[in-house]
Amino acid sequence: MKQIITLVITISIIILAYTQKEGMLHLIESGESTAIIISLLFVALLVFFPVTPFAIVAGIIGSVFGVWTGSIISLCGSVFGSLIMFFVARYGFQQWVQKVLNKYPKAKEYESIFQKNAFLGILLFRIAPVIPAPLLNVLCGVSMIRWPIFFIATLIGKFPSIVIFTFAGSLFASNKLLSVIIYGTYFVIIAIITTIHIQKRKIQM
Repeated sequence: MKQIITLVITISIIILAYTQKEGMLHLIESGESTAIIISLLFVALLVFFPVTPFAIVAGIIGSVFGVWTGSIISLCGSVFGSLIMFFVARYGFQQWVQKVLNKYPKAKEYESIFQKNAFLGILLFRIAPVIPAPLLNVLCGVSMIRWPIFFIATLIGKFPSIVIFTFAGSLFASNKLLSVIIYGTYFVIIAIITTIHIQKRKIQM
């Protein structure tokens, strides 16, 4: 029953994001009194299903509210969405996943190792997304990691990329070249970090 409720909640959120995308973006761009709340909700929805690339939305929010205010709005929305996904996964699937893991000692051992280094692991995966963010939210939710650790590591780890996306996006209308250079530099750095991480893992194996 829990699994069904979880799936219904997730599908409902995805449908909401898809059907209300244009209206929400219009309200955000308008800068009206409700724009901040709509921005927070829309960014949270994008955690579940990126109907619009997050970098673009962060840029729009930055151009409307300014880089730092926009960064805070995007950060709060993204962390809020991640927490919702974490708790949805924990409510619906943690018990079932833990029962399955108990049948496989090696898998349980890997989970235990990750749990002991959870804060650093989540932090690094947020800064260099070797694991897609939604998958990380779900994996942490079904594990035994405590939610405050997940929350703090996610908050700190998401901050750098969100500031970069917000800053680059806010510049796009006035200086497209500089905006593209910032985006490109960020993704190149992340690609290098990811490649190094994968190579190290191969050597360790």
